[in-house]
Formats: sequence, structure tokens, C-alpha cells
Amino acid sequence: MNSTAASSPAAPVDVGNVKRLPILISLIIGAFFSILNETLLNIAFPQLVIELNVSPSTLQWLATGYMLVVGVLVPASALLVQWFTTRQMFLGAMILFAIGTLICGIAPGFSFLLVGRLLQAGGTGLMLPVLMNTILVLYPPEKRGAAMGSIGLVIMFAPAIGPTLSGLILESLQWRWLFFLVLPFAIFSIVFAFIYLKNVSTPTKPKVDVLSIVLSTLGFGGIVYGFSSSGEGHGGWSSPQVYGTVLVGAVALLLFVFRQLRVREPLMDLRAFQFPMFSLTTVLLIIMMMTLFSTMSLLPFLFQGALGLTVFASGLLMLPGSLLNGLISPLTGKLFDKFGPRALVIPGTAFLVVIMWFFTQVSVETPKTTFLILHICMMVAISMIMMPAQTNGLNQLPPRYYPHGTAILNTLQQVAGAIGVAFFISVMSSGQRRFLEQSANPTSPAQVAEAMVAGVHNAFMIGFGFAVVALILALFTKRTQAPKQ
Repeated sequence: MNSTAASSPAAPVDVGNVKRLPILISLIIGAFFSILNETLLNIAFPQLVIELNVSPSTLQWLATGYMLVVGVLVPASALLVQWFTTRQMFLGAMILFAIGTLICGIAPGFSFLLVGRLLQAGGTGLMLPVLMNTILVLYPPEKRGAAMGSIGLVIMFAPAIGPTLSGLILESLQWRWLFFLVLPFAIFSIVFAFIYLKNVSTPTKPKVDVLSIVLSTLGFGGIVYGFSSSGEGHGGWSSPQVYGTVLVGAVALLLFVFRQLRVREPLMDLRAFQFPMFSLTTVLLIIMMMTLFSTMSLLPFLFQGALGLTVFASGLLMLPGSLLNGLISPLTGKLFDKFGPRALVIPGTAFLVVIMWFFTQVSVETPKTTFLILHICMMVAISMIMMPAQTNGLNQLPPRYYPHGTAILNTLQQVAGAIGVAFFISVMSSGQRRFLEQSANPTSPAQVAEAMVAGVHNAFMIGFGFAVVALILALFTKRTQAPKQ
């Protein structure tokens, strides 16, 4: 691969005299409320099935469609940040998000609500790449850890409080208030960014490769949709709707990769993978996202299906760990700046291996405090791994690869999350089914609970294997430095 064939991204401006803090605050405010909205609506699904008079599988499109739009848009962000300024990208994303939020709040039926959710997803899909690319331009490598740690706080804190916050709102208000209460903050973010957000790059407007966009949309969209819909009750993996879209996505993705290595100005420059720490980081983050997303999905099944907890109680049990993960992300960022990635990533992955093994030993008799402690420890371990590893991998890239590197990581994390949830829930369901087939009394509540535990055990055993692979990869982590231009 010839690195000189890489396309030129939006050229960084002189940021020596730019005040970084107002820009960072502008970006964080917008990102917080757009990411918060990802998990805010899910707890209201049972209520929406009744009020909108639709089936659960139809309503699931509010979540699947959201992931689909984000999965399709993020790859294109590498091109968009070269065509538009920082202000144009951020304000455009937030205005799109605000319009979508308003439509959701006043939606007379499911169709309008879905349109609003897709517009919200469009804003969210453009948000994180802009956020990360701006940090890479604005901060030198030796100071990026703390800045990226602030992003980690937003990424983890916002979705963590989403289910709990929506549960509190729905206790006394209608579901529309989930959107009406977010809208003023979205408008505030737009006004704040309009005043304080400065451009940190100059658009170069490279050639648009339409075929790459089509292949990217079919590839990433097909895979995200296929895996996300595998658990919707349409026959699972035996459904042509599932394996057909995954197959189409995989073929399109192979053609997309082939084209990116051939065209002069690729949509997503895969030559970034010639930098070893970026490649290692990518694989490590894929494993982390699969572990994180799958665990966040498995534990509610265990809490509600085996322990008999309510949805709200399950959310409260998982809240402390998720909050702590977000709150200590800035600290891990500062430690990364001072000690480098190995001091965090290697202990973090070793800690994760131990925690995942303990998860394979839980039962219906396991105290709730044990689950609370294990979840807290797991989220702390992940905070020691994700942002430090991501910052280290991106630090090795030359500036011309910044838009492509952030787009690659964000896209693959999105895809890994969708695959992780579908795969681990499938493993859990098959283990649960096998247990009940061998049970003398499969309708007994006690046996149903034990079957749930057995299924979760199988999933956590695979998660334990992934954690071991992550530890092996972490041993090869080295502190990086951006090469000369």
C-alpha cells in the first residue's frame, strides 16, 4: 500500500491561538444529548406498543432503524468532514437532531415517530466523528488523553442514565416528554456552538466517489440491519430476511474494501491499517464493544428473567457501574498522558478476564450486591481500556488520516455492537432452549429461571474467551507517536 495515495483531508488551521475549552464544551453538550437519546426511548417500548397500536417487531424499528442510520452515516463522515467546516458539520448535525426530536414529540403515529427517530440518528451519526476529529486537530498527542477522556465521560454517562431517567419521567409524564425535555437542551447546544465553536479545519472538497458511498451503505447497513433484526422473532438466523441482508452486506463490504484500495481519493482510506498500533487498537476495540454491548443486553435478561427484578430495578442495579465508567474516563485520560497505554490497557484487560470468569459462576442464589460489584468492576476495567487504546491508536496516524481513522473506529464499533448483541443473545437463547429440552418440568418457574442462568453462562463463557484474546493483544500495545508528514 502506498501511503502517498491517501486523500488529503480537511486541512488543519492554525490552532495556536484558539481557545480550546469553549470548543470542547460546545461539542460535549451536543454529543451528550444526542447520545442520551439512544437509550432514552427503549424503556418506553411496552407503553408505545399499546398507544401506537403496533406490534413489538414493528416498534423495534425505532431501535433498529436508529442503529442502521448511524451505521450508514459514520463511514461517509470521513468525506463530509473534508467538504464542510467544523461549524457547518456540528451545527448541521445538531439542527437535524433537534428537528427529529421535535417531530418525535408531536408525532401523531408510528410513521412520524420513526421519521423523527431516523432524523435524530442522522444527527447522532455525524456527531461522534466530528467530535473526535476536532480533538485530534485541536490537541497535540501528549494532551489528547485528557480530552478524549472527557469524550469517554459523555459516551458512557449519557447512555447510562438514559433508562433510569426515562423510567423517572414515565412515572408521572407521557412518553412524548422524553423528547420535549431534550429539545430545549438541543436548542441550547446549537446557540452555544453558534457563539463559541470555531473552525479548526479548512475544507478541501475531494472528489465524491458515488460507487463507494453505495457499497458502504449496502455493506455496513446490511450487516447492522441483519444482525440487529436476528432476534426480532422472524425465525432468527433461519430467516432469509436476516441471512440474506448479512450476505448482501458482506459481499458489498468486500467490494467496498477492494475499491478503497484502488481509487485515488477513497471514501474511507483503509491505508490507515498500515500503522500497526492503529490496527491492533481496532481489533481490541471491536472486542471491547462486543463485550460491553452484549453484557449490557445479557444482564437485564438475567435480572428480570431469573432474579425477577423489574425493568426499573434492573436499570438502577446497572447504573452505578455505568456512571463510574463515565466519571473516571477523564482520570484514565490523564493517566494515559502521563504513563502511556500499557500502564492502563494491560491491567484493564487482565482485570476484565477475572471479572468475566466470575460472571460465568453466577446463579439464581447470587446476591444482588455481587452483581452490582461485578458490573462496577467490569465498567472500570473497560474505562481503563477503551479511550486509552483508542487515543493511542489514533495518535500514530498522520493528520491526513484523522477523518478516516475516526470514521473507521466509529463504524466498526457500531457494527461490533450490533453483532455482539445479536450473537450473545443467540448463544443465550440456544443454551436456555437446550436446558429446558432436558428438563423434567420445563414449565416450572424455577426451571425457567435456571434455564436463563444456563443460557447466560454459555454467553459469558464466550465473553471470557474474548477477554483472554483482548489480554493477549494488550501485551503488544506500545506507546505511539505520529509519524512525520
